[in-house]
Amino acid sequence: MPTAIPEVARKAAFVLTVSAVLLTTACTGQSNSGATDDASKDTTINFWHAWSAPNEVAAVKSLVTGFEKAHPNIHVNVVGNMTDDKINQALRSGGDMAPDVISSFTTNNVGKFCSSGALVDLNPFFEKSGIDAGKTFPKAMNEYTQFDGDRCTVPLLGDAYGLYYNKTAFAKAGIENPPKTWSEFEADAKKLTVPQGDGYRQLGFMPDYHGWESTTEHYFGQFSPTYFDKNGKSNVAADPAFEKGFTLQRKLVDELGGFQKLEKFRATLGDEWGAKHPFHTGQVAMQLDGEWRLGMAEAAKPKFAIGVAPLPVPDDQADQYGKGYITGTITGIAASSHKQNAAWEFVKYISTDTDAVVGFANGIHNVPSTLAALKSPKLTYDPRFKTFLDIAADPRSTTSPASVNGGQYLVTIQQLGYDYESGKVTDLKAGLKKAAAQIDTDIAQAR
Repeated sequence: MPTAIPEVARKAAFVLTVSAVLLTTACTGQSNSGATDDASKDTTINFWHAWSAPNEVAAVKSLVTGFEKAHPNIHVNVVGNMTDDKINQALRSGGDMAPDVISSFTTNNVGKFCSSGALVDLNPFFEKSGIDAGKTFPKAMNEYTQFDGDRCTVPLLGDAYGLYYNKTAFAKAGIENPPKTWSEFEADAKKLTVPQGDGYRQLGFMPDYHGWESTTEHYFGQFSPTYFDKNGKSNVAADPAFEKGFTLQRKLVDELGGFQKLEKFRATLGDEWGAKHPFHTGQVAMQLDGEWRLGMAEAAKPKFAIGVAPLPVPDDQADQYGKGYITGTITGIAASSHKQNAAWEFVKYISTDTDAVVGFANGIHNVPSTLAALKSPKLTYDPRFKTFLDIAADPRSTTSPASVNGGQYLVTIQQLGYDYESGKVTDLKAGLKKAAAQIDTDIAQAR
């Protein structure tokens, strides 16, 4: 199943993006705009998005065409390949050419979009339209599109993370089924590891945080952590899920050869987005990754059969097997827009109309972002892709909560991961307390 590089691939400038400062409410021009336009009148709205690959651009065009057919009086001027920085600048400046509707690949910026007033709260629009967002969107997607009760964005397709495995290597190692618990995963990773010289002919799994998609939030998603307490303080040192997650990953690092040996091997492996990705080549037998990897792996014509399954869960959460980590694209209405009612008609169509969401998902090859679309018979996909549809629909699947300073807290947690796996930090409990304090300080400074 051919596919384009996913939204998360566009997050290479993640650290830079999360540090970008969004405008204050006063600077957005929100007080001079609002939902006062007549959406039944002939009008044109501007839609800015970040997609750029040919199949993505074609899918956006088809989506817009469907909307304009259903709403012949509302015309959509589309501007593509827009980064968050460019979108933020346009929201700040306003004007006739500025976006009325935006989409972003960076869910970590929802807290900034909402708290700054750059995007309008969509709750009144949902209420006016009689749409229950909680019953429309999968639980995790519904959560990551709002902040402090402000639903300034809605989901527009998503990404779900699961486990890819080399079925041929599994059979050769005598492993009949993909692992469902972390202890099974640990045992399989060791069975699948074949040493060669001072490296590996085949590595069962690359656990290092510098690996491909093996970030702290993707690991920890299977532990269902609570990142912040009810008062908005970091829960990293208090919730045992974080200590368990770090401990599990470090144990994998040690048992599969140690940090230095793994890093030396990793340096010899192919690029994450190229045909020589180590899972494609058979150099790594199991891979934590998103739904897009299936199409990319098959396009590389591997010499083995590819299996897809949910990621394992902690042994004491075996009954929750099937959940996963969820993220995706978001869309919202600019607070500076003077055409918010017309803009809402567009946002409502692209985010809640089942056929529109299904058609867009088929074109982009990402996970649909409504519960109805996830079950639609009009979806076209490789049978193995259903694993990701089920993960997205699972109410136990998790995400990373929005924060006023974007994903800076995730950067802090990830840095602890780098320091702990490499041995720079030896006292994990102390490291967790230090990270929690840093997160609280950063958030306080951002308010």
